[in-house]
Amino acid sequence: MNQYIGTKVINAKPMNRLDYNIFRGWELPADEDGSDEGYLVEYVDGGKPNTSEYKGYVSWSPAEQFDNAYKASGELSFGDAIAYMKLGHKVARKGWNGKGMFLELQTPTINSKMTVPYPFFTIPNCEEGTRCIPYASTIIDIMSDDWCIVNEY
Repeated sequence: MNQYIGTKVINAKPMNRLDYNIFRGWELPADEDGSDEGYLVEYVDGGKPNTSEYKGYVSWSPAEQFDNAYKASGELSFGDAIAYMKLGHKVARKGWNGKGMFLELQTPTINSKMTVPYPFFTIPNCEEGTRCIPYASTIIDIMSDDWCIVNEY
């Protein structure tokens, strides 16, 4: 088998194995422990919904595996923020003073002099209207673990 590292945005809520089986209308297999703590996980990055209650694909994850694989938005590192920008998400630090400010990746276009994608700092609703300016990270931004996906905070 090959090794993989995942980066994705999900929705999740705590739910034990028995409650997940009841939610799905399944009987708990005799060899499984229904009190196992875990999470109902909704994948919102594509795929067909498999329940009528959620828009994305839903599954269950044991707590230990979930906790080792996912971080809450607002607890992301600078590296995580870059990875999510590359996936098309907008990111920000919870500690930034301006309301609504975020970073997003601008990619080169046919009319652009850019040769590689570059993060831009977006400041909406300022006196001149929305502005986008090139972003230069600071050591504080790089070392901070309070990054979040914009529509998550």
